[in-house]
Amino acid sequence: MSDAMIRVPAEVRDRLAVIAESRGTSIRSLVQEFADSTLTDEERRERAERTRAYLTEHFGVEVTDEESVAMGHRLRAAFSSQQDAAA
Repeated sequence: MSDAMIRVPAEVRDRLAVIAESRGTSIRSLVQEFADSTLTDEERRERAERTRAYLTEHFGVEVTDEESVAMGHRLRAAFSSQQDAAA
């Protein structure tokens, strides 16, 4: 595997160092974890479509676009409130 240099402001580098240290890992591993776990918009759409197809096939439930959007809002709100409570 070849390495690449990524230029970020010193404040960002320092923040990444703090986060990595708190997790007992390196900045390199932290960036790798982020890249591995972050979906693109297209990947999210594909996953949503696969989930909809699974729900329809296995449970007979058809999720509309409106229901999907509403659930996304509810999940983001729940996640946000959970993060606020942890802070």
